[in-house]
Order: sequence, then structure tokens, then C-alpha cells
Amino acid sequence: MSTDVKKKIIVAVCGASGSIYAKLLLDKLVQLNEQVKDVAVVMSDNAKDIWKFELDNETYANYPFKFYAKNDFMAPFASGSARYDTMVIIPCSMGVLGRVAGGISDDLITRAADVILKERRRLILVPRDMPLSLIHIRNMQTITEAGGIICPAIPSYYSKPQTIEDLAMTVVNRVVDLIGLENETYRWSE
Repeated sequence: MSTDVKKKIIVAVCGASGSIYAKLLLDKLVQLNEQVKDVAVVMSDNAKDIWKFELDNETYANYPFKFYAKNDFMAPFASGSARYDTMVIIPCSMGVLGRVAGGISDDLITRAADVILKERRRLILVPRDMPLSLIHIRNMQTITEAGGIICPAIPSYYSKPQTIEDLAMTVVNRVVDLIGLENETYRWSE
């Protein structure tokens, strides 16, 4: 995995349950800052409410990244000319996933996802909802066929996680791998 070129990453946080995944990803991007040129963050209003409810804090405001309002279509990554190479939607609600699959760019999150797909760059969606309806599965298929990556928030256990954070980190480490960043983590049979 080559990290010669620093990444420009968009992190979108939706109002699905699973704020811990977004928090841990932002924490990891702070740690891996020597591999990252820019991190832009967009949070839905509901995402902020869910973060506060699930994590009992509003620490999302403390990260050293630039935050953009959900309707800020003047954000640089609303256009392919800004050359952000990766977008992660974490957690990704089924509503946002459906709008991305349908090409509906009704806010900055869905517009940025549309831009990433049209520019043939890396889009990673981390849905947390379950069970899945056939509509969800077909939307995931559409995004996959368009070049996106569906990385469900399904933790792994072979690293023997001891805490909720350890368990959630198994998902975040997979996301970091998919972004293309070098990352010290448990590797099977290593």
C-alpha cells in the first residue's frame, strides 16, 4: 500500500446510530495526520444529536478539521475540481445510502458522494442498520456497481476486543485500510 501522496478525505457523519464509529475514525485520522493532506467533515443535524445522545458529549467540535454545513454547496468538495480522493460516510443511514444510489444530491453529503462517484474516486459507506430490506440491498448493489464500497459496521472478534471501543475499532481499522492509509492494527495470522 503506497502512501507517497497525502490523502484528501471527506468524512460525512449521518444521523444513524453508531457515532462511536465516526469518533474513532476522526481520532485515527488525527493520529495518521502525516499521511493526510486535508480532512473535511460534514455532519447532519441529526448526527450531532445522535453523537450527543450516544457519546454523552459534543467533542465532534474539537477536531482540528474544517467542518462544513450540510447545505454548503460552496464547499470545495462539492466539485470534482477540488480533487478530494476519498469520501467516507460513517455511520451511513439507509436514507442517505438510498439518495446516493438514486443520484439525489439534496445536501452536501449526497452532492459530495455524487461527485466522488462521477470522478471515479473512492466512496466508502459504512451502514449500521439491520436487518436489511430488499430496497437496502438493491441500493447497496447500485452503489457497488457505480464503484462505491459498502463496508457495513460489522465488527470482528478474532483480535479479541476487550472494550466497546476495541470492538468498534475493528470496523474503523478496516475503513482506514480501505482509505489506503498505513495503519498499525491486528492482522490475521501475522
